[in-house]
Amino acid sequence: MSRKVQRGEVCADCSAPDPGWASINRGVLICDECCSVHRSLGRHISIVKHLRHSSWPSSLLQMVHTLASNGANSIWEHSLLDPAQVQSGRRKANPQDKLHPTKSEFIRAKYQMLAFVHKLPCRDDDGVTAKDLSKQLHSSVRTGNLETCLRLLSLGAQANFFHPEKGSTPLHVAAKAGQILQAELLVVYGADPGAPDVNGRTPIDYGRQAGHHDLADRLVECQYELTDRLAFYLCGRKPDHKNGHYIIPQMADSLDLSELAKAAKKKLQALSNRLFEELAMDVYDEVDRRENDAVWLTTQNHSTLVTERSAVPFLPVNPEYSATRNQGRQKLARFNAREFATLIIDILSEAKRRQQGKSSVILTDNLDYTLRNNANDCDDQHDYDSVASDEDTDQELLRNSRNNRARSMDSSDLSDGPITLQEYLEVKKALATSDAKVQQLMKVNNNLSEELRRLQREIHKLQSENSQIRHQTGPSPPPPANPERTQRAFSMYVPGSALKPFTQSTDDISNRLQPFHSGVSTCRYVLVACSCSSMTHCKLYVKAIFTRMYGGCIYGVPFRSRRRSHISVWRGAGVSSAHPPPTLPSPLHSDIWPRHHITGER
Repeated sequence: MSRKVQRGEVCADCSAPDPGWASINRGVLICDECCSVHRSLGRHISIVKHLRHSSWPSSLLQMVHTLASNGANSIWEHSLLDPAQVQSGRRKANPQDKLHPTKSEFIRAKYQMLAFVHKLPCRDDDGVTAKDLSKQLHSSVRTGNLETCLRLLSLGAQANFFHPEKGSTPLHVAAKAGQILQAELLVVYGADPGAPDVNGRTPIDYGRQAGHHDLADRLVECQYELTDRLAFYLCGRKPDHKNGHYIIPQMADSLDLSELAKAAKKKLQALSNRLFEELAMDVYDEVDRRENDAVWLTTQNHSTLVTERSAVPFLPVNPEYSATRNQGRQKLARFNAREFATLIIDILSEAKRRQQGKSSVILTDNLDYTLRNNANDCDDQHDYDSVASDEDTDQELLRNSRNNRARSMDSSDLSDGPITLQEYLEVKKALATSDAKVQQLMKVNNNLSEELRRLQREIHKLQSENSQIRHQTGPSPPPPANPERTQRAFSMYVPGSALKPFTQSTDDISNRLQPFHSGVSTCRYVLVACSCSSMTHCKLYVKAIFTRMYGGCIYGVPFRSRRRSHISVWRGAGVSSAHPPPTLPSPLHSDIWPRHHITGER
């Protein structure tokens, strides 16, 4: 089946046209943006592959396209398609929506939380429900209805369910019926191709006995999927599983034979089967992450990698694993190309030793040998078939890049020899990330500079308006002084707390009270009001000042006030009468706070 995306296909999550990726276990096609969210969820949520640039078994790709064309997406969006639940307010993401948070939140709710999947009625015993679903799956896999089986698996049916009455698993039934697409779906969800039935026969045996040899061969490949994927990552080839099941590449300069390397191999051999399987699966997931990263870098616009937060620098956390295992999985991303290749070779060697029951590790098939056909070797001595040719030009380019990466390992010191493809991609990714960060920071800097210029223009505008307003209204009078109490309160019961006589020097006051300029006539009459009972000291004080400065008469009127004192002054030019003339203006009141102050008015 062609790997080209069929026309009319849209992204299952945002309806964007021409999706380039597929989620294998969900049976949907997705666009580049949505794929970045799927990758961040982890393989336990969504297994993604590029439709054109990744290596696909033909039956697996056909299974994905069959599910996508038959509406498998409706399984994951069941409640969104139900008119009775439209009032919930939840809607599907659009291509124009932002990746974060709109699309990412929708995708997480759809696949991680299963928020839109049809829920079965709640029952007291969930085990009975899962058993019933698994029995339905056991019966359904004999047909070609993939969507029904995917729906049962999404509800909780077990792909490895052993039917107590039939004595077999769903994969036995699918293999006997020749349903290769059903077998692919079951294997994706964890079905074991080597699981025996009640008579000890495996699904591979069922397929061969029924005459479905292609299906049986495919199940053998699935049985060795892990080791085949690791070998293909290093040297770009897989064993044919007819003359052998393993290809173990070896560095041209041999492996590291240091004491530390030998101790590491001994620890690897000392692991239990369960721990070794966990380590191998973690390395398999890291290989998948690195291969998807390589494809991602060759297909995406590098300037958007950082701003859209689409990079996956290490394996996402799997909540089903312990914290220690999750930390170890993430540390695999820190291995450089040579270290990671050495680890893969050790795992392949140990897997072969354990599967064949040998006590020592035998390394065969030099990496350089696996990459180049040796004219001296006979065809019947090959442990593998040549990789099938691919008509897709993009896939051929990717295979050539893998071969170049493998050839670059021939150097004993990678720092002095050729650069591996993985190292090149890592550097290229780092440069793209740095460039995107620089572009983003420059954009932020330009925005801040523009905002600063706008604020400066606003400040200049406000200053200009303020100056115009001041020019129109004239100089503003000074604000009145805030009076402050400088003397403490006195009491008639406290000796010595009464007011003291005014002792300020008249010369000092007169120096501050200067005569009017020549255009102002002098004052000859003044009326003083004082808060003291006897205006003796005030009259003497004022008289001394005015007599010294101008000469004239002073009229005193006693005035009492608890809060403040008032002095009212009348002046008249050239008046010799002993009383102020009636034509004088009204008194000018000037507050005295806290000491006497005299103001004049012409």
